[in-house]
Amino acid sequence: MSRTIWTVWLAVLTLAIGAAARVPAADFTVDGTRFRLDGAPFPYTGVSFFNALYNADFNRSPEARGRWLDTFRRNGINVLRVWAQWDNPRGYVDTCPECSLFRPDGTLRDAHVATLRALLTDSNARGMVVQLTLFAQESWRAGIRLDETAAEAAVRELARALLPHRNLALQVWNEHSWHTVPLVAVIKAVDPRRLVTNSWGVAGVLTAPSAGEAEALDYLTPHTSRQGAGRPWELAPLEIRYLLARYRKPVVDDEPARNGTASFGGPKGETDPLDHVLQIWEVRKAGGYSTYHHDMFQMGRGHASVPPSGIPDPEFSPYHRVVFAFLAKQDRYRPRLAVPGGPR
Repeated sequence: MSRTIWTVWLAVLTLAIGAAARVPAADFTVDGTRFRLDGAPFPYTGVSFFNALYNADFNRSPEARGRWLDTFRRNGINVLRVWAQWDNPRGYVDTCPECSLFRPDGTLRDAHVATLRALLTDSNARGMVVQLTLFAQESWRAGIRLDETAAEAAVRELARALLPHRNLALQVWNEHSWHTVPLVAVIKAVDPRRLVTNSWGVAGVLTAPSAGEAEALDYLTPHTSRQGAGRPWELAPLEIRYLLARYRKPVVDDEPARNGTASFGGPKGETDPLDHVLQIWEVRKAGGYSTYHHDMFQMGRGHASVPPSGIPDPEFSPYHRVVFAFLAKQDRYRPRLAVPGGPR
C-alpha cells in the first residue's frame, strides 16, 4: 500500500471512529413492563459475555471490538451482559486477580473503566445496550469482597464516571444479595435515571431476600429454573408471568437453562438447541425478555466448549448456531398478538 493510500485510509478510519464517538447517547428506559431506547420499543435480546472487559481479542482495537459487535447484531443480539468483577478463582476464561473495576478499598481501576466506556461508546453507535453486573457471588464465596464502605464508594464513583453513557443498566449482583438496597440508593443519588436491577439468587429463586429490594429495582432479572427442576421451556414462562403480574415491571430471563458443563449449575443430562429456542419463544409470549446463556467461557481456554478467542462467537459451534439463527430472525418470530404487558 502506497504512503498516500495509507494516509487516506487512516484519515477515513479516524473520521469514522470519531463519528461513532459523537453519536448521541441513546437513552435506555422502561415504560410499564417494556423497555425503550430513545423512546422506541426495544426488543431486549441479550447474550452472556461476562469476560468482555478483560478479553484481549475483543479489546485489541476499536476496529476489532466493532467487528465483534457487528457480528452480535447480525445474530439478533442487542444487549451484552458483562461483569465488572471477573476475579473469581474458578478458572473461567480471562479471569485474574486484577480483573475487576474495583480495588479492595473501593477505588476504581481506571484502565478497566476506560475499556468499559469504549465498549459503551461502540455499542451505542450500533443501538446496543450493556447490562453491567457490578458484583459476583462467585467472587464473594471465594472471599473476594468489599466491605460496605468500600462497596458504596466504588458504586458511587462508577455511577459518576458512567453518567454520560445512557445505553447502560447496572445489575448489583449476580445470584446474590448483600447490601443491595443501600447500593441501589447510592446509584440513584448520583444518577436518578439509571436503570438498576439485581439477580438476587440462583436458578428458580423468585423471592427477593431483602425487604423492599424488588420494589427498589427498575426491572427484574431472575435466573429461572434449570433442567434439574423440569422442562425449562415450560417452567420459565410460568415464573416470568408470576413476576410480571406481581411487580408490573420488565422481567428478563437473565441466565436461563443452558447447554454445556454440568459444573456451576449446568445441565446434568442431554440438552438440545431447540430447548433454548422454545424457552426464548415462550418467555417472549409470556411478556418477558431473554439473555442467552451458554457454555463458552466456564471451562477455561483449551476446552472443547470454549472458542479459542474466549468470545461467545455465534459461529463457534453447531449447537449455538441454531439458537443464534433463531435470534437473528427475532423480528419474524416475535409475537404479534397482543400480550398483556408484553414486548411489541
